[in-house]
Amino acid sequence: MLSPPLAPAHSRIHAFTHSLLSPHGRLLDLRRPRVMGILNVTPDSFFSGSRVAGEADLLARAGALLAAGATVLDVGAYSTRPGAADVPVAEELARLLPAVGALRRTFPGVFLSVDTFRAAVAEAAVHAGADLVNDVGGGTLDAEMFATVGRLRVPYVLMHMRGTPQTMSKLTDYEDDLVLTQLRFFRDGLAALRAAGAHDVVLDPGFGFAKTAAQSYALLRRLPELGALGRPVLAGLSRKKMVYGPLGLTPEAALNGTTALHVLALQGGARLLRVHDAAEATQVIQLYLNIFKPEGASIG
Repeated sequence: MLSPPLAPAHSRIHAFTHSLLSPHGRLLDLRRPRVMGILNVTPDSFFSGSRVAGEADLLARAGALLAAGATVLDVGAYSTRPGAADVPVAEELARLLPAVGALRRTFPGVFLSVDTFRAAVAEAAVHAGADLVNDVGGGTLDAEMFATVGRLRVPYVLMHMRGTPQTMSKLTDYEDDLVLTQLRFFRDGLAALRAAGAHDVVLDPGFGFAKTAAQSYALLRRLPELGALGRPVLAGLSRKKMVYGPLGLTPEAALNGTTALHVLALQGGARLLRVHDAAEATQVIQLYLNIFKPEGASIG
């Protein structure tokens, strides 16, 4: 059966009834798409342009992302690229917490996300000032994650993946339709999160995480189907292998392809673009809103 065309999806993109409310009182308005800028305090993230070394470098890159249009900063201390080495909890905390503290002191009003799948790391980061927990494991890598974010009343990104960063590239065989698999995963995850007291939840289909390039493109084509769950969607496409691989390029040369896929993600209803290049993503959103203005969105 053919998937529905993308264009009519705009009539089904509604203003979500909730913005994301941080336990620290900061609000993220998702009535229009927003840019989430990537900061990696890791030595081995797949795109060198996202890596920062030291506080001065961190703050300079963060300031540049915000000046270029990012509304959210997403800081991570554990590389989740395929095959990345495991990082002990103590090392992740030692990398992450000083970064969160420095960002919070320097940019007190910014909506700050932490990229971690560990409940203990998430809790420490929230106490240090983080507003959002971005969990690539979707609760599957730490059984305490849902209870932790529910207790903290912190907004949460529920991402679909299988396995771990070390094993996910071998776990791309799905018995059922991948979108239906995701819908069930998100349905069950949302129910468990509600039971734990977590209500501000963003969905992330996890492009490239336990998915081939072809599977990731199929998910992007059918992204509007996630709208049935009534939650904001995050699209993490920036400079990934699904972009540069088919073109025979490197991550450093994948900006044009990333921009093209961002247009499709916005057409599919994404409200957060997680990016390395904030200026280009901001321009895409501005032009997209000139053509398709979702209900309740503002162009400014």
